[in-house]
Amino acid sequence: MAVTESTLQVKSLAVSAYTVPTNSPEADGTYAWDATTMVLVQATAGDRTGIGWTYAPAACAALIRETLERAVVGLDCFDVPAAAEAMARTVRNAPRPGLASYAISAVDCALWDLKARILDLPLHRLFGAARAKVDVYGSGGFTTYSEERLRTQLQGWTCDQQIPRVKIKIGEDRGTNTVRDLARIRQAREAIGSGVQLFVDANGGYTAKQAIRVFDASAEQDVAWFEEPVSSDHLAGLRQVRQSIAADVAAGEYGTTLFYFQRMCEAAAVDCLQVDVSRCGGFTEWFRAAAVAAAHGLEVSGHCAPNLTVPAAAGTLNFRHLEWFHDHVRIEDMFFDGTGDPDGGSVRPREDSPGNGLTFRARNAEKYRINA
Repeated sequence: MAVTESTLQVKSLAVSAYTVPTNSPEADGTYAWDATTMVLVQATAGDRTGIGWTYAPAACAALIRETLERAVVGLDCFDVPAAAEAMARTVRNAPRPGLASYAISAVDCALWDLKARILDLPLHRLFGAARAKVDVYGSGGFTTYSEERLRTQLQGWTCDQQIPRVKIKIGEDRGTNTVRDLARIRQAREAIGSGVQLFVDANGGYTAKQAIRVFDASAEQDVAWFEEPVSSDHLAGLRQVRQSIAADVAAGEYGTTLFYFQRMCEAAAVDCLQVDVSRCGGFTEWFRAAAVAAAHGLEVSGHCAPNLTVPAAAGTLNFRHLEWFHDHVRIEDMFFDGTGDPDGGSVRPREDSPGNGLTFRARNAEKYRINA
């Protein structure tokens, strides 16, 4: 493509939403669901199109069409930070924290992907690579699973794909079923053996003292990572758990402003900061959040949206690992060509194609499309 002033202008944002039923009922400690909705953005300049997405209610699509598109159309597609600022200003009264940030994330990721495709660069090369591969952990282990289903999923990751880290959900029924939580932690350890790291996620289901008791009671299972033992809004509670247990305490997946991440780090609430590129404001804010974490001596872990996150993870110095989340992996494998292969416990960003290396399979996705 010959680059001219007109071809560098963002021409349009095409927005679509898709709801995909889960392959069985799913739940964690505080929520249950039977479907996942993806909002997809395709940003066009000249004859090139970049893609980005978020996992959010379909209302997100309307917000992009009605509010964000007019903020970015006509801007130079190379000036993605300027577009990010324009979007932040236009949702001032929406407001920015929450759903508006999910919408901004999808657009921001699409604009970065568009820029990389115009420059004919893999996206992680545009960012500047810090590593050749991105470590991942298998994530699922829903509280709705039977012992057999849990074992099958865990061994699929650890035996079939050789992923050396896995995570299950605990905190069942908002923390009121710790007997089953402890039984499932034990079942998980028995399924994966001693050579694999075991992570647990309570999704904020416990009180601080309760979380500490659960960890102590599961000492023989060698839990290495305790995610959201209490609500991520309860910074003092996170800090209390962090100071009382040997496992790393993690939170941050709901962060939608830079100040959220700053408060969490400043409160000494976590050992590793989670950042979700599909929620935090896209790649632009991912790197700023990672810098905040680095200033507090912390690493970051990517939350969900795995194939969207790989290029940014590859370009982040203080990165630890990426959540290879069952629901999102399943959808992304259906909707895109070029998705990552986690065999051996890591994923390599695509070197053989520009942008994020993904091609949208519109025909595959069409059956799940919803009016939004």
